[in-house]
Amino acid sequence: MVPLAPKIKLSNGMEIPTIGLGTWRSHESDAERSVKDAIDIGYRHIDTAFVYENEKEVGRAINAKIGEGIINRKDIFVVTKLGGIHHNPQLVEHACRKSLSNLGLNYIDLYLMHFPVGQIHKGDDNVHGTLELSDVDYLDTWRAMEKLVDLGLVSGIGLSNFNEQQTDRILQVCRIRPLVNQVECHPGFNQKKLITFSKERDIIITAYCPLARPKPDQQWPPFLYDATVKDLSKKYGKTPAQICLRYLVQLGTIPIPKSVSKNRIAENFAIFDFELSDEDMKIIDSYNTGQRLIPFSGMSQHKYFPFNSVA
Repeated sequence: MVPLAPKIKLSNGMEIPTIGLGTWRSHESDAERSVKDAIDIGYRHIDTAFVYENEKEVGRAINAKIGEGIINRKDIFVVTKLGGIHHNPQLVEHACRKSLSNLGLNYIDLYLMHFPVGQIHKGDDNVHGTLELSDVDYLDTWRAMEKLVDLGLVSGIGLSNFNEQQTDRILQVCRIRPLVNQVECHPGFNQKKLITFSKERDIIITAYCPLARPKPDQQWPPFLYDATVKDLSKKYGKTPAQICLRYLVQLGTIPIPKSVSKNRIAENFAIFDFELSDEDMKIIDSYNTGQRLIPFSGMSQHKYFPFNSVA
């Protein structure tokens, strides 16, 4: 029996493991293999999205492990996301059913609205859209997502890349509350203000890009490579990446590091046998620059763009 990660209870009573495997930019055989490896290691939270174009591979891996008797369906927490091209309320159920078909599953644990800005739908094969942005109100998209819960297609729904004002706008009208908000979050952009805001509203922050896309040849970011974090690494007998992920867990987030290396996937998981002191948490706080790595700048002029305006 492999060790499993602790779980956090969501506002609807569901429990979500406190670390997940991210699969952005994991394609074809890499995606399938990495998900199988993650499940063997003990991951029970897998994150994908329609726009990642790997739902089929992720689903094959999950179903293979179910077939082997390693897990039951109820043991695995599967997250996928509604793409921008499907924001029209008339397309939401269609999009969800397409993701279910891709995954080979009969329900999704958590279905997120990937971004508050929608795109013009020109067919499902045009996965990433053309940055021809639609004026669909994300409130209308959310109402259509609520119906997915009623239909039993998804167990819960949530947000991704939403700011505080947009989250409150959802909360003012929703019938079913968002369970999580998945956002960029790492020591260089620690989102502490959003984490506090979300906790007050019983919303969990999922941290994507939790290691900030390391560049070993450039020894970047500093919170993985400089002398201070190397000292912490020696102190705790953990790698800088493990220190970073543990920091995010102690902030109250759920990190979803992406890797296709079995050794790295295992390394990222081994963060529940130590705890950072308050002093060392403050040291890692000092790496926060407030600088976003993923600006989504192609959408920055839209009225619902979340990162430079109140919408």
